[in-house]
Amino acid sequence: MKIIDAKALYRGSMVDLNDRRNEIRKKREELAKKARIDPANSSVYEKDIATLNLTMEALDEEYKKAQSVMESIINAETLIANGESTKQQAKAEADAAKEEAKVFETARRIAKGAKVPAKDEKKVMDYSMELYMAAKNAAMLANMKKNKKKEEYDSLWDDEEEKQDNPDPREVADNSDYVGPTPEIASADTVVESVSEG
Repeated sequence: MKIIDAKALYRGSMVDLNDRRNEIRKKREELAKKARIDPANSSVYEKDIATLNLTMEALDEEYKKAQSVMESIINAETLIANGESTKQQAKAEADAAKEEAKVFETARRIAKGAKVPAKDEKKVMDYSMELYMAAKNAAMLANMKKNKKKEEYDSLWDDEEEKQDNPDPREVADNSDYVGPTPEIASADTVVESVSEG
């Protein structure tokens, strides 16, 4: 079961159980009020109140069970989302380091007087104008000292593939399988019926 589906299932159960608990609470208050108004029949009302108390306890127990599972689901979702976020951050840092290495290699090539593609020079300029100017000044000195043919390089950025969008970590977590406990949670109607029959 996907995490998003498990959350919806247990959230629905919790809402159903909570709504029924509120109904039972109101009925209990009404019966208590009737018992105060009509003391002659208070024993009849007390019996119904006792049944409602048992029903409320059973509903509370099922609600706590659903809440425990929901907490487990949310913990699993958080762990997966944090893992995905960390993975994306590590990839971004590795990509940035590769980019920086290309910039410095291009600056080194420029500095020794080699010819590099204009887009590579622009990458160096975008990274640091000071680095670019230092490389160009070094190239000028290198070209003055020797008068040989300039080495020519292909772009270091030709091998770039299209950057993939990083998926939302929460979306990745929601669509992951939930492998935690998934106990059957009785519906509010089932709980009320079982108490009534007992």
